[in-house]
Amino acid sequence: MVRIKILNLTNKYRTHINMIKKVFPYRMELFLICQTILLFGSIIIPTFIFETIISPLLYILMVTIGIVIISKNKIFFRLFTVLLLGLTVINLIKYRSLGDVKVNELVEMAILFPFFTIVTYEMIKQVWQATIVNKTVILGLISGFISLGIIGALLYSNIEMIHPGSFSGFTEADGGGDVNSNLMYFSFITLMAVGYGDILPMTMLAKKASILIGLSGQLYLVIIMAVVVAKYIQNIEKNKD
Repeated sequence: MVRIKILNLTNKYRTHINMIKKVFPYRMELFLICQTILLFGSIIIPTFIFETIISPLLYILMVTIGIVIISKNKIFFRLFTVLLLGLTVINLIKYRSLGDVKVNELVEMAILFPFFTIVTYEMIKQVWQATIVNKTVILGLISGFISLGIIGALLYSNIEMIHPGSFSGFTEADGGGDVNSNLMYFSFITLMAVGYGDILPMTMLAKKASILIGLSGQLYLVIIMAVVVAKYIQNIEKNKD
């Protein structure tokens, strides 16, 4: 009986590994699709349905794809598996309206923030180490930039939850709409150095976080983008030779 159980577990493990190998070449495409839907899905889908059902499912799906992205790192693989389990549980708790709302959101942020930080680092690492600039590298480059914006939104949301009133302008910006959605918008506006000025950081912590996000966006465009362009030019020159 023990041998049979061991064999079954081994077969399941091999099946999971084979599935990861099949999905791995499409990891960047899948992750980018999820990010795009997360950012723009509410344009098509009613906001209430999107925020309560679609958005949580997208985060769970992104963590699942993240497991594929970091599958070669055993430590991150185990960590992401735990994060996936935790995120699934906390979303079930939120869906059933159990526990304290603020505590549930803090726990969710505590899961998503390290996930996006690690997966962004891993995507940048894979883009940086790539010798040939292909579709996967380009999609990884785009996805990494979007992930920086999501990290900024999570950081802002944590600051606002812990220190309410750290940001102003929600009433003017969106009729007093959802705070997290407004902070997602503000994160990307800051990351891209647009700065409309409709939402403002009011506390010193919020201001420093804004500097960090804005600086990260500029460094990403100046350094990571430049490295990929240089590699692309080198690939063209090699092909000519």
